[in-house]
Amino acid sequence: MTVIDPICGMEVDTETAEYKIKYKGETYYFCAESCLVNFKKGPERYLNSESTGNIAVQTEKAVKAKSGNDIEITIPIIGLTRALPGQELETLLRSHDGVDEVTADPNSSHVHIRYNPAKINSEKFIEIIKSLGYEIPLERTEIAISGMSCASCVAKIENGLLHSDGVIDAAVNLGTERAFITHLPNIGFEDLKKVVESSGYKVIDISTDNAADIERRARENDFKKLKTKFIISAILSGLILILMVSSILPGVNHYIQFLLTIPVILWAGSQFYRGFWVALKHKTTDMNTLIAVGTAAAFIYSALATFYPALFVAAGSNANVYFDTATVIITLILLGKLLETRAKGKTSEAIKKLMGLQAKTARIIRNGLEIDIDINGVMVGDIVVVRPGEKIPVDGKIIDGYSGVDESMFTGESLPVEKQSGDDVIGATINKTGSFKFTATKVGKDTVLSQIIRMVAQAQGSKAPIQRLADKIAGIFVPIVIIIALVTFAVWLVFGPSPALTLALLNFIAVLIIACPCALGLATPTAIMVGTGLGAENGILIKGGESLESAYQIDTIVFDKTGTLTMGKPQVTEIVPQDGIPKETALYYAGSIEKYSEHPLGEAIIDKALELHIILKNPTSFRAIPGHGIEGLIDGKKIVLGNQKLMSDMQIDTSRLIAVIDRLAGEGKTPMILAVDGKPASIFAVADTLKPDASRLIEILLRRGIKPIMITGDNKKTAAAVASQLGIKDVMAEVLPGEKADRIKELQEQGVKVAMVGDGINDAVALAQADLGIAIGSGTDIAIEASDITLIKDDLLGVVKAINLSKKTINTIKWNLFWAFIYNIIGIPIAAGVLYLALGTRGFLNPMIASAAMAFSSVFVVTNSLRLKRAKLLE
Repeated sequence: MTVIDPICGMEVDTETAEYKIKYKGETYYFCAESCLVNFKKGPERYLNSESTGNIAVQTEKAVKAKSGNDIEITIPIIGLTRALPGQELETLLRSHDGVDEVTADPNSSHVHIRYNPAKINSEKFIEIIKSLGYEIPLERTEIAISGMSCASCVAKIENGLLHSDGVIDAAVNLGTERAFITHLPNIGFEDLKKVVESSGYKVIDISTDNAADIERRARENDFKKLKTKFIISAILSGLILILMVSSILPGVNHYIQFLLTIPVILWAGSQFYRGFWVALKHKTTDMNTLIAVGTAAAFIYSALATFYPALFVAAGSNANVYFDTATVIITLILLGKLLETRAKGKTSEAIKKLMGLQAKTARIIRNGLEIDIDINGVMVGDIVVVRPGEKIPVDGKIIDGYSGVDESMFTGESLPVEKQSGDDVIGATINKTGSFKFTATKVGKDTVLSQIIRMVAQAQGSKAPIQRLADKIAGIFVPIVIIIALVTFAVWLVFGPSPALTLALLNFIAVLIIACPCALGLATPTAIMVGTGLGAENGILIKGGESLESAYQIDTIVFDKTGTLTMGKPQVTEIVPQDGIPKETALYYAGSIEKYSEHPLGEAIIDKALELHIILKNPTSFRAIPGHGIEGLIDGKKIVLGNQKLMSDMQIDTSRLIAVIDRLAGEGKTPMILAVDGKPASIFAVADTLKPDASRLIEILLRRGIKPIMITGDNKKTAAAVASQLGIKDVMAEVLPGEKADRIKELQEQGVKVAMVGDGINDAVALAQADLGIAIGSGTDIAIEASDITLIKDDLLGVVKAINLSKKTINTIKWNLFWAFIYNIIGIPIAAGVLYLALGTRGFLNPMIASAAMAFSSVFVVTNSLRLKRAKLLE
C-alpha cells in the first residue's frame, strides 16, 4: 500500500517504510528521517493544512480524535534532565494502547501525553514513570462534601474523581463527609469541585483560614433544615394517620390526605427526589433511588385511587390509598438522618477538642507597641508576649524572660517545663508562672498542633483495607435491590392472592425501603473516626486506616535501643568509693575536673553532682586525653578520671578494682575510675538508663506472643546486658544506621509482620521499611514523617495501646459490617414476603416498619462505633 509523506508529499510504501510514527491513533509514514523529525516538531501544522488525498483523510481522522475522546495531560517529573532517559520514557509510554502522542521535555522536566481515557488512565502513566525510577510531585487536596446519604454516594463520587484526568487516588469518607484526593499539581480545587458537584453533591470550601467556622456553620444550617423538615413532616404524617384510621369527613377524606401529602413529598422529601434525578441523569443509583421510587409508587398509586377509583373497581380491586405509607417513610428516614447526624458529630469530638486547645488571640509587639490581634494575623518573625496563665498562641523561640510551661497536652508530663532564652515553645501549651517574649517560628497550618489536627483529620478520612469489600458491594447493591423489588412486584402481581396489585405494590415498596445501604456506608468510617480520635486523646497519632488495621496483625516488634528503650542520656547509676573517700567528695573532684570536658559521660557526672547540690570548682592544668579520659588540678591535688587504660598509662595500680570493673561492664555500664594524687578514689558507673516502662512493655508483649527484638549500634556485650535486663532474647548489635532497614527486610522475608519502633534520623528508613513504623514523639521530624503511628507523649506503653486500639477498632468494624450485612440478608426476604407461606398476611412487612428499621440501622452502627470512646487501651 502506498501513502503520501505529510511533510514533502512523496509517495511511501507502507510495507517497506523505515520511518513511521503513531500519532492520534493513526500511523504516518515518511520517506526520510528528516521528514519524520520535522513532523515531530509540529505535526498539527501539516495535518491541518489544505491537503488532498491520503493527507486529507488523515487530517480528518486526527481532528476527530482531538475533538472526541482524547485527553491531554502534562506530568511534572523530578530527575528528567537528560535526553536519553526522556527518549526511553517516550518509547515506553507510546508502547501502551490508547497513547496517541508523547513528548518528554528534559528542559522543563515535564512529559506531555495525549491519550484515550477509555483505553488507559493517568494512574497507569504514574506507574510507568515511577517504574523507571523517577519521582512525581503529587498534591493532596481535602474537600468537604454535603448531601451524601449512603455508601452508593461514596462510590459515585469516588468513581467520578478517579475517572477525572490527573486524579491518581480518591478516598471519600461518609462519616466525616470528606474527600481526600491525590492528584497532579496542574489540577486545582475548582476542577475537583466541578467533578463532585456534577454528581449532584455540594462542596464546602475549606481552603480559607476560617475554614472550620465556615464548615461548622454549613453543617449547622443543614442540620437545622433537616430538623425543620422532620418536624413539619411528622405533624403532617400524624394528621394523615388520624384521617386513615378515622371515618371523619368521608366524602373528602382521601382528598385531604392527598393535599397533606404533597408538601411532604415535594418539600420535606425533595432531597431524595433531587438525588434520584441526578443519579438518573448519570445512569447510576443510590439510596435516593430506593426512597424516591418507593414513596413515589405509593403516592401515585394512592392519587390514582383517589381521583380515579373506577379503574380499581373495574379491575376487581378496592381503591385503597397509602398516603400514610409515603409520608411516614419519609418522616422516619428524616428522623434517622437527624439522629445519625447528631451521632456522627460525636465521632469527631477528638478534632473539636484539639481545635479548642488553640488560642484565639495573640499579644504581639509592632511599631514598639503591644497589641492584641487574631491568631490568624500572627506572622513568622513577630515578637509575641506571653503573660502568666495565658496560652502560648503559636510555635516559637524564647528571646527574653523565664517561665514554667505546662506541656502535658503533648508530653504527658504533669510538671511544668522550665523555659528560658533560646528554648522552643509550642503553641496551645500554657504558660504557668513568669512572663516572656518569643519570636514566632511557625504559624497557622505549620504549628505542631495544626499538624496534629491535620494528621488526625486525614486518618479519620482514610479507608481501611477491610472497607474495600463494603465499597465493592455498595457499588452494585442498589441495582440488585431494584431488580429484587421488581421481581417481587411481578411475582405477587401474577401469583399473589387478592388484592394482588395492592400486595405487589406494598411488598415492592418494603423491599426498596428496607434495603437502603446507609449502615453499610457508615460501618467502617465511623469506627475509624472514633478509633483515631481516641488514639489522639491518648497521645497516639495514626496516619490512616491502613495503619490502624495493620497494627493488631504485628507479630514481631524491633526496638531501637538508644532513645527508645533507654532515656538516650547517660546517667551515673552507681558510685563505688575506695579507701573510705565519701561519695560527695568523689563527686566534687570528678565533677570539677569534668567542667572543661564536653564528653557526654562527663556531663552525666556533673549532672549527678549538681543534683546533690555540690559546688564545683574550675580545674587548672586541665588536659584531655582523647579516647581515655582527662587530668588536671583541683585544690592542688592531681585528679585523673578515665578508663582502665588511662590508669595503666599513668602507672596507677587498679588491680584490686578489676572485679568491680568487670561486674559493671557485664551489666552494660561504662566504668570511669577516679584517681586522686595517684591513688584510686572511686569508680563511677555511667549508663544510658532504661525508660521506666520499658520492662513492663516487653513483659506485656511476651505474654501476648509478640516477639521483641532490640537493634543497636552498640557492641554485643553492652547490647546483651541491656537486653537481659528487659528480658529480650533476640538482639541485633553493632548494626550501622544504614543496615537497619536491611535487617527489617530480612525479617519480612521470613514471613513475619514486623513493626519498627524508633526515634532518630537513622531510624527513618527502617520505619518506612517495616510493615508498621512507630515513632517516639520526642524524636526527630523525619522519623515521625516516615512512621505510620506517632507516640507524641514519649510513652513506651503507647506501643501496646496502639495495638489494643487497632484490635478494638477492627473488631468494631467487623461487627458493624456483620450487622449491616445480616440486616439486609434477613430484611430483604422478609420484605419480599417469604413468610407469607408460614404466617399468611401476618408475615407481610409494612413499608412503614421497613422504613423505621432502615433508619435506625444507621443509628445502630454509629452508636456501636461510639462505644469505642469508652474503651480502655491498657488493661
